[in-house]
Amino acid sequence: MLMNQLNGKVALVTGASALQGIGRAIAMRLAADGAKVVVTDRLAPTTVDNAFARLEEIAQNIRNAGTDALALPLDVTDSDQISSAVDRCISDFGSLDILVNNAGSLAGSADFLTTTPNEWEMSYRVNVLGPMMLSQAVIPHMQKHGGGRIISIGSTGSLGAEPGFGAYTATKHALVGFTKTLAAEFGPDGILCNTVCPGYIATDMHEAANERLAAEAGESLEAIRKRRYASVALRSAGLPDDVANAVAYLAGPAGQYVTGINLPVAGGVPMGI
Repeated sequence: MLMNQLNGKVALVTGASALQGIGRAIAMRLAADGAKVVVTDRLAPTTVDNAFARLEEIAQNIRNAGTDALALPLDVTDSDQISSAVDRCISDFGSLDILVNNAGSLAGSADFLTTTPNEWEMSYRVNVLGPMMLSQAVIPHMQKHGGGRIISIGSTGSLGAEPGFGAYTATKHALVGFTKTLAAEFGPDGILCNTVCPGYIATDMHEAANERLAAEAGESLEAIRKRRYASVALRSAGLPDDVANAVAYLAGPAGQYVTGINLPVAGGVPMGI
């Protein structure tokens, strides 16, 4: 880890509230590298939801370590909330240099014939439309300030396919194409745009998918894990920190001549790639 390589930079990370999540690991890593970090997530419309408490905890942990942080509610499908969050980030910290489009949805992760149009639409709104609207909101600021980094979290499903994840896979493929377009269009402005493509990472979302597959197959969780990880060269799931390390590379000075790529962090998963 190159300490303080992001001093003076400001990062906004979406989908950061999960206790065992990629967003949380990314936020902590960018802060450890010296960036001020705005952590965001969607707050469910229920009194039992504690996502904001988790966001505040992350922000406080970052502040306790000596770096500024801010926790904000943000539904990436809501353009008004996006504008508010970006404006607040810039007004509080003076800049927005790094956008990490991490928020994602597994809506539509089911047998293709039973996936509903509403599930396809929700997957598209979170996985594609949200990053698009956020990018539109931050790029003008980055253009005025000489550049920036936009890093979107895709999946090995962005590069290949696995049965039972039709809407998720389709939208993650779209995210890659969208990010390549940004890289080509805004490279002259010094805005580098890349996709990090995690494979099987031990997160809350990944375990939820394992549980669904186990229930559908009538198998144990351990059997599902063994079967899925058999396709991994390293024969195991990775950790959120493994993805955070890749994001830190693309966000930092070592990644200053890297744009338009899809970087698998997958332990060697073929997945039809």
